[in-house]
Amino acid sequence: MPKVSVILPVYNAEKYLKQAIDSVLLQAFNDFELILINDGSTDDSETIILGYKNQQIRYIKNEKNNGLIYSLNKAVAEAQGEYLARMDADDICFPERLELQSQWLNEHPGTAIVGSFNIIIDESGAEMGYSEKDRDFVSAAQIRKRMPVENCLTHPSVMGRAEVFKAYPYSSSQKNIEDYDLWLRLLADGYVIEKIAKPLLYYRVHQTSVTQSKLRKTNFFLKHFRCKQRYLAARMKSGKFNAFDLRVAKEAMLDLGRAAGKGAKKFLTRK
Repeated sequence: MPKVSVILPVYNAEKYLKQAIDSVLLQAFNDFELILINDGSTDDSETIILGYKNQQIRYIKNEKNNGLIYSLNKAVAEAQGEYLARMDADDICFPERLELQSQWLNEHPGTAIVGSFNIIIDESGAEMGYSEKDRDFVSAAQIRKRMPVENCLTHPSVMGRAEVFKAYPYSSSQKNIEDYDLWLRLLADGYVIEKIAKPLLYYRVHQTSVTQSKLRKTNFFLKHFRCKQRYLAARMKSGKFNAFDLRVAKEAMLDLGRAAGKGAKKFLTRK
């Protein structure tokens, strides 16, 4: 069995897919499987995938587009590694990423999830800097304190223990914010999330990415409020509500107030 399973969902990703796959296959650490799950792509993504003749690649094809959360949960269930690493089809791993993150989990048995810093790149691959919240919240204590406010962990930068991912599937009700909901659930149940204070991922931002397209259309604070609202409802239903959840509830109400303010400002400034 491989030490690490890298999960890479694919949907109409032909423009950047080869770069993403190559960055995984060229890792300094070699004890991994790369699970490519094609979620009903209609472009040349499958042609690119089938062009690889590498035994470390496992190809899973959805006959129709079922969405990212479905694909993630399916790939997690299929994964054979002790650790699972996330990867997106438009990002690029640093060559030492899998080596350093697997080593971290080996040496820190109490850590469930370890992320890393990332460098933001544009459509052409040019570096655009980094997110301050990515660098400001690094230790387990810092992440635990900040997460009720906002997501301070980049999803495709993480590696975690397979049994944790398998026990905590992504929630189908948290579309486009499924990672934030997962981090909240893990932290509420006492799991440790931290980061390696080193960039290990080039995180691409472009006009068609989920990050950009959704933020342009959505009141960010309202999106956070609704995510936390669904999360808290599930916690109360399960009877697990605790002090961490109280902090999330407090921040949810602040999000609602900010969302109302942003909505009012937008209405008042319309021409």
